[in-house]
Amino acid sequence: MQYIRYIKKSIVFIGFLSTNLISSAGSYEDFFKAVQFDDVKTVQALLLRGFDPNTVNPAGMPGLMLAVREPSLKVAQLLVSWPKIKTEVRNDKDESVLMLAALKGYLPLVKQLVDKDADVNKPGWTPLHYAASTGQVAVIEFLLENSAYIDAESPNGTTPLMMAAMYGSPEAVKVLIQAGADLNIKNQLGLSALDFAVRGNRQNAKELIETGLQRLAERSTNSPASNAAVKDATPPGSEKSSAPAPAPAPMSTVPPVAPSITVPQPASKPFKTGW
Repeated sequence: MQYIRYIKKSIVFIGFLSTNLISSAGSYEDFFKAVQFDDVKTVQALLLRGFDPNTVNPAGMPGLMLAVREPSLKVAQLLVSWPKIKTEVRNDKDESVLMLAALKGYLPLVKQLVDKDADVNKPGWTPLHYAASTGQVAVIEFLLENSAYIDAESPNGTTPLMMAAMYGSPEAVKVLIQAGADLNIKNQLGLSALDFAVRGNRQNAKELIETGLQRLAERSTNSPASNAAVKDATPPGSEKSSAPAPAPAPMSTVPPVAPSITVPQPASKPFKTGW
């Protein structure tokens, strides 16, 4: 009799376990299907029932990263706001969720991720590199305001300005230059931001960087240290004489003839370089 009761309890337990397993399997499939189609109501219902928001799909990708990739932005924002969500997850290319959001210019999501302590300055390629490569000016400005390192170097020494110069937009290049990006850094191949602009045939970016380099040179020339060096190098006896200077020659009213210069056609829409 006791043996029969044991058998009955075992059957009930197995049935209960099987039901839970089937339910979990169904929830798993429902979750990733809802993420894919930006079905925020279904995702929220599953989370309220206790489904783990950090569950990964068969390819090892968590729901949050999948939502950003699709994109399923309503689901992504829900997942970021959910307690115990892990924002610092990486895919097989070492890309973070914040990097993917920055790449696509999803500023509200970028802000949420940073508020949830997503790493703005991860080693190697950074969110700022990704934002710069697609010209996401608003994201670039937000990342810089939140302590993103402007001259972050990728594994081969490439900086965000280099990425903006070759792949981004003139506006992104201008923002980075104005924020103090180093124009003279070279990557491991010996290429500078100007080289990137030239190789990418980005005339506007090239002009912006050349303007920045020219201003740096002017500041260096006009700096107190430079003036002191010039003064020290002045030969004795060449100081300004107290004798009156000769009267200037009368100015010619005929304008000088400019040299003949062949101006190359810009590869992109003209962009104002002054700031």
